[in-house]
Amino acid sequence: METLYLSLFLLILSASIALGVPIAAAMLAGLAIFIVYAIRKGNSLKAVLGMMVSGVASARNILMAFILIGMLTASWRASGTIPSVVCYSFKAISPGWFLLAAFLVNSLISFLTGTSFGTVATMGTITMTLGNAIGISPYLSGGAIISGIFFGDRCSPVSTSALLVADITKTDIFRNISGMVRTGAVPFIASCAGYSLISIYAAGGSGVDGNIIELFRRGFRIGLMPIVPAALMLLLSAMRVRTRKTLAISIASAIIIAVLYEGMPAADLPGLLVFGYRSPDPELSAIIDGGGIISMLNVSAIVAISSSYSGIFNGTPLLDGLKERIRKIGRRVPAEQITVAVAAITSMIACNQTLATMMTNFLCSDTESDNEKMALMLENSVIVISPLVPWSIAGSVPLAILGAPTLSLLAAFYLFLIPLWMIVSGMAGSRERKRSGSST
Repeated sequence: METLYLSLFLLILSASIALGVPIAAAMLAGLAIFIVYAIRKGNSLKAVLGMMVSGVASARNILMAFILIGMLTASWRASGTIPSVVCYSFKAISPGWFLLAAFLVNSLISFLTGTSFGTVATMGTITMTLGNAIGISPYLSGGAIISGIFFGDRCSPVSTSALLVADITKTDIFRNISGMVRTGAVPFIASCAGYSLISIYAAGGSGVDGNIIELFRRGFRIGLMPIVPAALMLLLSAMRVRTRKTLAISIASAIIIAVLYEGMPAADLPGLLVFGYRSPDPELSAIIDGGGIISMLNVSAIVAISSSYSGIFNGTPLLDGLKERIRKIGRRVPAEQITVAVAAITSMIACNQTLATMMTNFLCSDTESDNEKMALMLENSVIVISPLVPWSIAGSVPLAILGAPTLSLLAAFYLFLIPLWMIVSGMAGSRERKRSGSST
């Protein structure tokens, strides 16, 4: 029975993607399926609604963060923060190695801050804007940036996902990070090589000339003052100030600069924060427009719906039978392969990284008795696979913030290479153990 409902949900999602149906609509259809399941298992409609409310309530902090991120990306545009950083970076970054630079700089910031969403809302939007300005395909720019923002999300000592994995597996986070560095070295080097090669062919050694700087100077007062909101963001993150407080302070500073330095009418601030920045210059508008609370509405709807799933999952035995089947398969198939397969499924069902991680750990716990190995397998599978699911929060939020096309996920090489390398390494290790066993 449980398999039927899960399969029906996946079928609806797949059909929706193929037909171009909005993901939020498909998620609502999935919610209806799980409500019917919960009622058929003997729960009253009131009890099921209670499960859903409980699930959504657990996501209230991230929903608030989305509102702040929308306001941040709009205020950074109006204050000239993004244009100023782009102008100062323009001469240093050439099209011939832009994708590599985008990957590396976002990897660094995400490692320092431990947050993928915070990185994409700040450095991610800056590098995306710069990529658009010098003529790099948004498909490739988006992929390189998303790869970078999840580098730190996977292995930073202050990453919430790394802390979550350490907590649910009862392991030491620094030992886990040591293993992540070891198993992630080859994928990281391969990603750097890939982005270097593609940059050369994608850009052809050309790009927009210095006119882009003049275009930004025409619409903004480029200088050091507009960089203050970005500097505050990095400084407060390094000081481990709470994310929401950091975002609020950066937004406040950007608003002050937009009004006092850039000359924006104070009366326009509500519209800016809600609907995003809109430049009166048509040429500039094509490059810089965006942000605002409204830009996060679709993502927020997906978060709310998927969170209601978690409430139903916790209140029903929907996953119990699946765990037993996975345990039996684990007797014949290496744990690395099972974990990757399960992570792909849970990422599609859970629609957010946290729930997918907890589901994967629950379903695969019987396939690996070593907690440290289990922690490493989770980091090398579900943590990087969730962002590759377009309707998952981990994938949809960065895409929405960047304004990148969904297909740019195909250019997120690092996220593909991590689980692939784990499977290859696991197979090689399994063969080595068999040879050692037969020789003795």
